[in-house]
Amino acid sequence: MWTQKLSKPRYHSNCHFTTDRTDSPQPQPQPQPQALTISPKSFVRFLSLSLTEPRHCIAMGAEIPGILKLKCSVKRYVWGKVGKDSRVGRLYANNSGEEIKGDEPYAEFWMGTHESGPSYAVVPVEENGGLPNGGLQRKDGPKRNYCELVSLKDWIRRNPHVLGDKVLKKWGPDLPFLFKVLSVAKVLSIQAHPDKDLAAILHKRHPGVYKDDNHKPEMALALTEFEALCGFVGLEEFKSVVRNVPEITEVVGTASAHQALNISEQDGEKKLKEVLRSLFTKLMSTSKAIISEVVLKLISRLNITRKVRQLTDKEELVLRLEKQFPGDVGVIAAFLLNYVKLSTGEALYVAANEPHAYIHGECVECMATSDNVVRAGLTPKTLDVQTLCSMLTYKQGFPEILHGVPSNPYTVKYSPPFDEFEVDRCILPQAKSTVFPAVPGPSVFLVISGEAVMRLPFSEELVTEGDVIFTPANTAITVETTSGLNLYRAGVNGKFFE
Repeated sequence: MWTQKLSKPRYHSNCHFTTDRTDSPQPQPQPQPQALTISPKSFVRFLSLSLTEPRHCIAMGAEIPGILKLKCSVKRYVWGKVGKDSRVGRLYANNSGEEIKGDEPYAEFWMGTHESGPSYAVVPVEENGGLPNGGLQRKDGPKRNYCELVSLKDWIRRNPHVLGDKVLKKWGPDLPFLFKVLSVAKVLSIQAHPDKDLAAILHKRHPGVYKDDNHKPEMALALTEFEALCGFVGLEEFKSVVRNVPEITEVVGTASAHQALNISEQDGEKKLKEVLRSLFTKLMSTSKAIISEVVLKLISRLNITRKVRQLTDKEELVLRLEKQFPGDVGVIAAFLLNYVKLSTGEALYVAANEPHAYIHGECVECMATSDNVVRAGLTPKTLDVQTLCSMLTYKQGFPEILHGVPSNPYTVKYSPPFDEFEVDRCILPQAKSTVFPAVPGPSVFLVISGEAVMRLPFSEELVTEGDVIFTPANTAITVETTSGLNLYRAGVNGKFFE
């Protein structure tokens, strides 16, 4: 254990920091390398931004209710926006106290308990207040305040009551949702997330690739204009694509193309899915050499076509994708998927076994606690084409876009058809306040911009951009701002408690 005095903390002048993290010689489970970059200097800087007085907490094993600040993880995937252009980078810098590296991508900001990117609770404790190793001591007589970083997962296991009875009974002593922010500069892979049964099989067979045995339904809520591919196009558009994109027929053959062109609604849903499954599987399973050759023909044809007519949005998108992934099967497959453009405040949800790919923009994302991804194109990562093609539902039609339901003049609630999560978007003007009513499950709050005071009956906290707050079940939270605030909350879906 090591102890470090905080220099010039914002609210507290006598705080010492004790941690069991990677700076300690004690053995600890190690997250993936990209999940956290930690140094004593960064810890001190972060904690100097994290402690408020008055403040109470639930210390390790001893209940003292209060607001809990979190130090969260970042993912530097190559598709992320770079440096200060990335909202993820700015949020992570404010949350962790680290400097933004101008030449590095910042793709995802994770808030939750998943081991691939865990969050850590900043737990203040007073002398003899519960540190298990006796690391607290009095120096020069006066009583000092100490704090430690504890993984949020461990903290919840030691304080399971913060989840509420029904959540604890359903999901055990863990947070059932994972909250993220994404800053997307380049397209993500064409992918799908397995249902629970398939996730258990994949995790058992390939635990290094499929990190857990949980399903991963998710929702993306746009912070900027946000582009995505999601789900298969409807029947008429599907037939139009086969008719007007000759490169698809070249790959899958005239028999498959003829079958697709002659199918109708009267053939029934089962037959429709069989035809789509057959064509899509043939396309995705074709050799890299053939696909590369056909993509070149496709791009050449589109460049000629644009000289005589305006290209469609989908055709323009295909040209963009090819520049990022030349010769990739996903460039052709994009014609078969819905092209979705979300405006700020609109949301898209994706169930298990549905194909999708995020293209560009920034969003808040929430999902069941999982990191399972089956990929089949537009990525340098490991592909599992056979699994993806066999797992998809092959439902057709444009996805539902959520606009949210107002809870009050400043807050809109987005409730997808999944028990694990919902998201609130709160845009609070200057000199206004609002209340988040008590709910039977836990909440995680993220400050996207602005500054405010969050109050519970027994504690309060000044929060600013990048702050992440955990609050326990059955707790009402009042939020007051003088300057304005952009705040998001993730919690268990309210329909679960009905």
